[in-house]
Amino acid sequence: MAIRLLTAILVLLGLLMAAPSQALAQFRVPEAPDTAAETADPLERETPRSAVTALISALAKQDYDLAGNYFALDDDDPAEGARLARALQASLDAGGQLVPFAELSNEPAGAIQDGLAPDLERIGTLGGTEQVPILLSRSQPSTAGEAEPEPAPEPQGVWRISEETIADLEGAGQLTEPLPQGNLLIAGAPLTDWAKLFGLLLAVFLLFYLLSAAILWALRRMVSDPEDNSLYRFLYAALPPFSLLLAVVSFRVWGSEAPVAIVARQVMLRYIGILAWLALAWFAIRLVDAIARKLTSRLDARERRQAASAVSLARRASKLMIIAIAVVAILDTVGINITTGLAALGIGGIALALGAQKTIENLVGSVTVVADRPIQVGDFCQVGDVLGTVEDIGIRSTRIRTLERTIVTIPNGDFSSLQIENYSQRDRFLFRPVIGLEYGITAAQLRQALAIIEDVLAQHPLVAEDPRRARLDKFGASSLDIEVFAYIEVSDYVESLDHRQDLLMTIFEKLEEAGLSIAYPTQTLYLRRDAGRD
Repeated sequence: MAIRLLTAILVLLGLLMAAPSQALAQFRVPEAPDTAAETADPLERETPRSAVTALISALAKQDYDLAGNYFALDDDDPAEGARLARALQASLDAGGQLVPFAELSNEPAGAIQDGLAPDLERIGTLGGTEQVPILLSRSQPSTAGEAEPEPAPEPQGVWRISEETIADLEGAGQLTEPLPQGNLLIAGAPLTDWAKLFGLLLAVFLLFYLLSAAILWALRRMVSDPEDNSLYRFLYAALPPFSLLLAVVSFRVWGSEAPVAIVARQVMLRYIGILAWLALAWFAIRLVDAIARKLTSRLDARERRQAASAVSLARRASKLMIIAIAVVAILDTVGINITTGLAALGIGGIALALGAQKTIENLVGSVTVVADRPIQVGDFCQVGDVLGTVEDIGIRSTRIRTLERTIVTIPNGDFSSLQIENYSQRDRFLFRPVIGLEYGITAAQLRQALAIIEDVLAQHPLVAEDPRRARLDKFGASSLDIEVFAYIEVSDYVESLDHRQDLLMTIFEKLEEAGLSIAYPTQTLYLRRDAGRD
């Protein structure tokens, strides 16, 4: 399962990396036009992150004239800029490193607490034996060559490869030779380089996955009941996603120094963050499930079913929150403007609320059901016209299994407003039969029958002492009706039926011994002869 999941994720990463910036640009939420948008740099050099991303995109397309715009040159010499771009790519391909996408500052002012001057930003190191830093400098863009300056204000500042780094590149004297024509290029890097990186990631994951499987196998043989062992359940939930997370961390360390093209390395290190967030979300969800199962089993053993329902609701809410956080982080990794998207959601919040009234109502209803606790999972109850056993209290609805063994799903918004009769919460059961005696008995026999019934009630150990009575209720059409009123002090319905039967059988036996018969509907027909007829 884990291998198939990783394979699917690697295929997705490959599709994303085939066009890392252009393909994803169409998904970005457009910003509202304002002064900042009018003065934005068309080359996306406003922040260190955007500048490095755009530079890598230009190198991937082998557009060195475009890449030359990301160097702090005093004059507009396209040939010089292209030469420097080739030299930078050669140095990075020879073992240089760039800071991964997620670690680059996305603020126009850069990272303030990095120990460098406010207008400098370190983004990596050049290749070679010496760790020569690659620095960006923040400066005003050059406007030379423009026929007439536009009246709109210039951008506040752009980030480009600093003059210090340019001097280091000049000293290295390295130039990038054209890639061999026989190489199959994917996203600006040879196919063999992509294969090396994907192979490294898969090998590291398999190593950690097999190690985790060995640990679980050994622990399973050491404990008597693995399913009830807390340590085993925790490791069973944590190790598979933790293996993926360790593989990502290891790849982050080893992959940054792999002898492959910088384009492949940088793009892979950028989108490997998706795997990291997926691993964290997978780990958190499995951990929440493991903890919830443990708590639910303990609460069920103690018959605290309402608390078990609250744990189930909290488990689902936690998993939704984890998924939401992971989605936001992944969208940020692929370059989608989350801030602008959240602002757009804020503007459309009223319309969303109007369209999701029932959903919000059901969510509030579920909170009400859990907080007010009118029912619990396993309770036998009647909700409106529905009679059955509660099987699940969810975020949106509550499911009840009826006596016909069907499932009725009631939205929690409606559920909380209906009349709920909970039969499982009874502390005792009412015993109130009406016993009819024949009209042929005497008053003394009737009093004897009342005494017999009251004595049977008094002798039973589970009949409550007060209230407890047997009284002549009325002269019925076919019987003398005696009403019996008492409570059987049990909480289980099936057990109450057994004691009810025992009481009725004992009363019948005692009345039969006294010669008193139970009446049944009878009708007496009187015939009278008419005096004027024969």
